[in-house]
Amino acid sequence: MNIGIVCYPTFGGSGVVATELGIALAQKGHKVHFITYSQPFRLNQFSDNLFYHEVSVNDYPLFEFQPYESVLASKIVDVAIYERLDVLHVHYAIPHASVAYMAQQILKSRKINLPYITTLHGTDITLVGQDPSFEPVIFFSLNKSNAITSVSESLRKDTLKTFKIANKITVIPNFIKIEEYQSIQGVCQRHKYAQPHEKILIHVSNFRKVKRVDDVLRIFDRVRKEIPCKLILVGDGPERPAIDKLCRELNTCSDIISVGMIANPKEILAVGDVFLLPSETESFGLAALEAMAMKMPVISSNTGGIPELNIHGKTGYMSKVGDVDDMAKNTLALLSNEDTLAKFKLNAFEQAKKFDIDVILPMYEKVYESVL
Repeated sequence: MNIGIVCYPTFGGSGVVATELGIALAQKGHKVHFITYSQPFRLNQFSDNLFYHEVSVNDYPLFEFQPYESVLASKIVDVAIYERLDVLHVHYAIPHASVAYMAQQILKSRKINLPYITTLHGTDITLVGQDPSFEPVIFFSLNKSNAITSVSESLRKDTLKTFKIANKITVIPNFIKIEEYQSIQGVCQRHKYAQPHEKILIHVSNFRKVKRVDDVLRIFDRVRKEIPCKLILVGDGPERPAIDKLCRELNTCSDIISVGMIANPKEILAVGDVFLLPSETESFGLAALEAMAMKMPVISSNTGGIPELNIHGKTGYMSKVGDVDDMAKNTLALLSNEDTLAKFKLNAFEQAKKFDIDVILPMYEKVYESVL
């Protein structure tokens, strides 16, 4: 198949999933065309089946806000015609689903049929999508999609509750390439971050309020008073100043290692003992899946799609959003017993294997075939 993929190229779950999906499809023999305003940060390998088409927006003084949607639709039309696309797959509803519909109608006027699939990733529905100014456009473009997928059952239910669309939504969870995680030998790097007697906690996110990174610091503060440990923070974002201020107030800065944004954090995850994800909401929790693939049990909130991934009492523990005391208690329960920790690490890895790309990829191929 000739497949067009539209996504955001920046750090974030939707861009990671879209890029890794495209790479996997190309490796299987499909031709994959990425259409976006800059090269996706994980699209860093050469393949004769992978193509990148940049969407360039000219800076016209007439416009206070440049018309990216119109330029993107035109680019999709151009790629569809000259690369003979069979199907278009757009990730993140806003504005990609409505742009896909516009491009589809332009192509119809030229006697070309291009079905499009919309994949919902979370905040396009649970956060941005609940803005009343977006509702009519999202409702329309989702109902006009030839197929819709969501990354969790929780997100599927949220979408139907919020928009009450008539279109069917197929749940296809996020995924990882398990073999890539098995090949990382990061344990030998622990000495760079902690002493032999210290445990390592890790958190990865974009440091937005919804990630509750302040809870991560408070959990760590409670744990370090009982067990020698270090905290590695991977990421950056708008909450960074508040996090820096809090670590000074808690006097924990000397035990916190901030490594900033990392395109592929496998090597960091390989040195950790427990992964912290106390988010306000997570439609899936891709960072947790990546941690589990590196044999890290997860201490998380019980919101959104996390319970579909993290099994309470087996691959980690879940608590109510904001219950820092319970999360700290559960973290201590894992770190204070080596046998328990080893068992949970193996359970986490076995659970991660269920989300391997070889399991998930055929689900997407089936959706593509269904709209052709």
